[in-house]
Amino acid sequence: MSSSPYITAQGMSRLNEELTQIWIRRRDVVRALSAAAAEGDRSENAEYIYRKKELRGLDRRIRYLQKRMPDLHVIAANPDNQNRIFFAAWVTLRNEQGEKVEYRIVGPDEIDHQKGNVSMDSPLALALRGKEVDDEAIITLPTGVKHYFVVAIRYQQVKG
Repeated sequence: MSSSPYITAQGMSRLNEELTQIWIRRRDVVRALSAAAAEGDRSENAEYIYRKKELRGLDRRIRYLQKRMPDLHVIAANPDNQNRIFFAAWVTLRNEQGEKVEYRIVGPDEIDHQKGNVSMDSPLALALRGKEVDDEAIITLPTGVKHYFVVAIRYQQVKG
């Protein structure tokens, strides 16, 4: 199963910025690679070997982004019913221990666990979809079953 083709406007902006930065970095790596190649024997030239590997990694990411980005659908509008959990919602949950946690449901290209961004394809997001405040979400994971209660739902205000 391929991942969902949805992304927030902020997520698409970050991918565009990443692609721009990779192209800039690639230009610097090609310069360094050329300089290392000019030093002679490439088989034992650590700088040359390192730069070739780095260039392959950059080119791989560029190819991925250039193939993926045209297929993404930017979702910039909030849903009509903002009392339910849908794509791009920030959701505050209370777990079984009474601790509150906040997640944002985003596209798979925006996952960032440190920021609390979870993929809309994740078991958590699938269990939360369509829920309202005070609803219970039950998530079955390989480590066991988890229960969450929806405390709050919010969406970013769209400028317009």
